[in-house]
Amino acid sequence: LSVLRINNTQNAGTCYYSVSIRTSCSSTRYTRDRISLAFGDAYGNQIYAPRLDDPRSRTFERCSSDTFQISGPCAYQICYLYLYRSGYDGWIPYDISVSGGYGSHPVSFYYNVFIPPDLWYGFNNCY
Repeated sequence: LSVLRINNTQNAGTCYYSVSIRTSCSSTRYTRDRISLAFGDAYGNQIYAPRLDDPRSRTFERCSSDTFQISGPCAYQICYLYLYRSGYDGWIPYDISVSGGYGSHPVSFYYNVFIPPDLWYGFNNCY
């Protein structure tokens, strides 16, 4: 597990990303936890979404899929993705797919594990 540092990428243009998150059927029925997301490429371009959750809209219910449109600096091939969960309900994402940026191919990250609270948890496949 590596440490994630949220950065403020400058002069990278603005791109739009589609982020699809499937919640595991093993997750709690719903969560009121705060869920944040950060992903990026091997060149330091990072996209940060500080709050994806919205209990009123039934986001992140068990066995559901939610898609978000996120804007941020233009990145090349996405190679890392981290989640941050704050709260007491718990949450298990099944997988997360990201597409967008500078002609990069869609990429998926498979979780299907309980996201620990109050720390960035995820994958860094940048080489």
